[in-house]
Amino acid sequence: MTINDKYRDRELVQRTIQEIKDIVTQKWHIMEICGGQTHAFMQYGLNDLLPEEIELIHGPGCPVCVTSLELLDKAIAIASHEDVIFTSYGDMLRVPGSEKDLFSVRASGGDVRVVYSPIEALKIALDNPEKQVVFFGIGFETTAPANAISVIKASEQGLDNYSMLVSHVRVPPAMHAILSSPMNKVQGFLAAGHVCAVMGFQEYEPISENYKVPITVTGFEPLDLLLGILQTVRMLENGQYQVKNAYPRAVKYEGNVQAQAIISKAFTECDRQWRGIGMIPMSGWKLRSEFQTFDAEVRFKVDHIQTKESEICISGLVLQGQKKPFECPAFRKICTPQNPLGATMVSSEGACAAYYRYGKYLNG
Repeated sequence: MTINDKYRDRELVQRTIQEIKDIVTQKWHIMEICGGQTHAFMQYGLNDLLPEEIELIHGPGCPVCVTSLELLDKAIAIASHEDVIFTSYGDMLRVPGSEKDLFSVRASGGDVRVVYSPIEALKIALDNPEKQVVFFGIGFETTAPANAISVIKASEQGLDNYSMLVSHVRVPPAMHAILSSPMNKVQGFLAAGHVCAVMGFQEYEPISENYKVPITVTGFEPLDLLLGILQTVRMLENGQYQVKNAYPRAVKYEGNVQAQAIISKAFTECDRQWRGIGMIPMSGWKLRSEFQTFDAEVRFKVDHIQTKESEICISGLVLQGQKKPFECPAFRKICTPQNPLGATMVSSEGACAAYYRYGKYLNG
């Protein structure tokens, strides 16, 4: 039995669901932060197996979905330059900007390439010294170390044709924003295991204490998710507000200290605009001043960008956990993965894409 087989074992899953049913006595609203966890809940039908007292709320943990429209329009403007090779993860190419997407730029003759890491983009810069190579550096804390390394290496090698359009966002400030909203109904969180593998989970302790919400660090397999629910419900039922680690095989309290040092070397905290949510103070990272020459926003002077969101799309409310995808009047009608109005229908981690793919049309 592989480790994945163990965490997908039917008997263990059923036993854990029964434990949850045995202890729950009232309605609880629990948010899974990560879009990957949202997809796993849908893929394995776990939300249908949970007792009706448990309502899952889908959080803003999809980096493609929360990348601001302004940054996306800046990416489109930069990619349209004749001397630019614009590199990005594949999901970003179909996210709609104000007027078009990166696929449209490529169709019009722009050199837009899908890469699987910033190091691959760095190699493209080395192989094409006559071109400016830009990497679209999106992501939460998970992708930050590799992005930081690419800039550090470019600096060490004196590579002046490589730059990064930085769109990093951080989870804890988003949790503060959700919990402090007058519309909030989240009573417990499932924290994203891969983020905590990098950053640890000490940042979550003040959140749990200040807002009186239990937080459980959770993985991505069926049993991981259910153990996260079980621990969270147990704390809610007992009036406990702590941070628990249900993913110890991958996450340590202090996280990956070496990765954190690399992040700190290249990035510093900044205010960040989240698509559909707005400005969240100190919720992002930007390049430190010593690496500013590798900042694509500075290099290409794209501060003049004006944006325009779709008037129909409610992805912002979905990202804040206030609406479910099927509550959008455009869902499955004029908004589909082939013709998306918002990033939540495009991204492989988007809640709307999960509901569409796994047939969650009528209820949550």
